[in-house]
Amino acid sequence: MNTPTERSVSDVMLLVLLALLPGFCVFLYLTGWGGVINCMIAIVTALIAEAVAVRLRHGSVRITLTDYSAVVTAILLALCLPPLLPWWIVSLATLFAILLAKQVYGGLGQNLFNPAMAGYALVLISYPLDLSTWLTLPEGFSMSLSDALSIVFSGGLSQSEQYDALTGATALSRLYDLNLQSVDLAQLAPEISGTFGARYSEWLNLAFLIGGLALVFLKVITWHLPVALIAGVATCDLLIGGPYPDLTFHLFGGATMLCAFFIITDPVSAPAGNRARLIFGFFTGLLIYLIRSFGSYPDSAAFAVLLMNCCVPMLDRLDNHINSRPTR
Repeated sequence: MNTPTERSVSDVMLLVLLALLPGFCVFLYLTGWGGVINCMIAIVTALIAEAVAVRLRHGSVRITLTDYSAVVTAILLALCLPPLLPWWIVSLATLFAILLAKQVYGGLGQNLFNPAMAGYALVLISYPLDLSTWLTLPEGFSMSLSDALSIVFSGGLSQSEQYDALTGATALSRLYDLNLQSVDLAQLAPEISGTFGARYSEWLNLAFLIGGLALVFLKVITWHLPVALIAGVATCDLLIGGPYPDLTFHLFGGATMLCAFFIITDPVSAPAGNRARLIFGFFTGLLIYLIRSFGSYPDSAAFAVLLMNCCVPMLDRLDNHINSRPTR
């Protein structure tokens, strides 16, 4: 997180975990035991991978694990994954996030890319069928814990014919599949739209918005990145339109608020200066909108964030150059 006040890493991460709690509870309500199992697998894998990597570098395992950064990465990753994935997909995503997107660069504070989004992008590209198989929300607790464990450790929901009737597309995926440009929106509205945003995920986004605003209020993050991302999405919606019913559907669908307040605010993979943060956030929002509307994936936060991570060194240099110019 971008920290405008001086706090220890562990204090910041604990505040982030607390701010994630409202969205985390809504996520578990919607996904049930599948969401619980995903989180447990991701957390355990992240802690083991972090400990092994630090031990190989002869660092302090205790200090590293108690900064809680691995736990935050694991939970952010799990929040992006469908419930009841095969256990090895969750483990693979987490191992990639911790070992290759974080520890290979030298650990916390050195990574170029957001670890959670790097892990998610890997499995999204590698296992598209599994990553597009969601429960018909909110059917998460319609099965027992033992049944959920059986599915997770025997191939995942996409391979379980017994629960085919409980699977379905998210609102964004449904729009993408049917190409809203040629389908009567009035017919689709009850299926994809909720009270003020995308069906079901509107409440998830609202919960992340509440938690994110708490982080801004507590000065754990600054307002620049989330406001700029929302402005980028809104600008595209105003100028382009696209296949979405309205702006609120776009803002309260998919992972928009999670990305705005919890993902792009990673202090390591985001710019340091406020001018650079505004540019970074705005173009991340722009890319989210464009990839969702015209790309090959219904939700696009991971790709937008990773593409903009590549631009951070340039943005930081530009910001430093502007700050070093003499004033007249």
